[in-house]
Amino acid sequence: MNALLDRATSLGDLIEAHADDAEQNRRLPAATVDALVEAQMMRMCVPEVYGGPEVDPPTMIRAISELARADGAAGWCSMIASTTSSMSSYLPESTARAIYGDPGIVTGGVFAPNGRGVVTDRDGVAGMTVTGRWAWGSGTQHSDWVMGGVLADDDRFRLAWFEQADVVFHDTWHTGGMRGSGSLDYSVADVFVPFERTMQPGVTEPVVESGINRFSNFTLLAACVAAVGLGVGRRAIDELVDLAGAKRPQYSSKSLAENSFTQIELASAEARLRGARAFLLDEMDSAWSMIQSGADMTLEHRIGIRLAAVDAARAGVDAADAAFTLAGGAAVYDTSVLGRCLRDAHVVTQHIQTAPKLKATIGRLLFGLDADTSMF
Repeated sequence: MNALLDRATSLGDLIEAHADDAEQNRRLPAATVDALVEAQMMRMCVPEVYGGPEVDPPTMIRAISELARADGAAGWCSMIASTTSSMSSYLPESTARAIYGDPGIVTGGVFAPNGRGVVTDRDGVAGMTVTGRWAWGSGTQHSDWVMGGVLADDDRFRLAWFEQADVVFHDTWHTGGMRGSGSLDYSVADVFVPFERTMQPGVTEPVVESGINRFSNFTLLAACVAAVGLGVGRRAIDELVDLAGAKRPQYSSKSLAENSFTQIELASAEARLRGARAFLLDEMDSAWSMIQSGADMTLEHRIGIRLAAVDAARAGVDAADAAFTLAGGAAVYDTSVLGRCLRDAHVVTQHIQTAPKLKATIGRLLFGLDADTSMF
């Protein structure tokens, strides 16, 4: 997988060059999307049998982090599209090949069951008619197929794939952070979806066997969200180092880099970020090694990864906060990369899979107490 990581790194200059456009237009520009698609950064979980890269989870963490280092929004959209593509193994083969067989096709969407379905037949094809609206539709405007969670009148929860032409996008993404991710609301109204274009999480058995199928989907999502935070934090520290050598604070004869307080804070932020990254990758490597040996992923692995993911998301915030504060007044402008890093890093900790409040559940589990692990 070194080639994939090399591709992720090589995209840095292009992504950075278009980051301001993404920020202003509140969605990734076509040049960025095209580059991510060509490098297969939008379908990392598609199985090899469908022509996908079938990237192992630890490599996904590294790749997403590298993309987010160039621009948090690009890393975020890659994360959403790639984790959505992990569902490709559960679709009927003909459907999976139609949606995921073309490397130029992008998918995205929201797992939450905000859609309502009425089970029906259309021209002898079993399916459901869906109406619903979903928030946080990151990257859906550049997705050829848009997924949404649906609760049908047969009391079954399904993920459904909609053609983009059937989706309405709502201009709701006016935010502080992750502006370039285009995470607006989207909706469908009375759209017929055949059951062959759906799957039931926790019920549908995979059609294609792969290690990714045995890696808890929510755990994978949490780790990948956290990877965005690590990349944003890395970029913030890099920007501070570049800035500090030349910047002389007002009324000071020394550069920012020569200031002892700056040195102490930089060292602390660097150690915090590196430690969080190592923790997450160590937990991911351990779980993946277990799966590769033929064993199942344990609850202990899921707990460890979820704790590491929450910590990594927070570490990204800590790094961005420190860099922003140390940089002084120049960082407060909208044109400042450090300002964008600060805003983007705080969005990562707002995600349901990496929110600080998850430590309550994690703590209960570490004590051996009962806790709801359905989202783990």
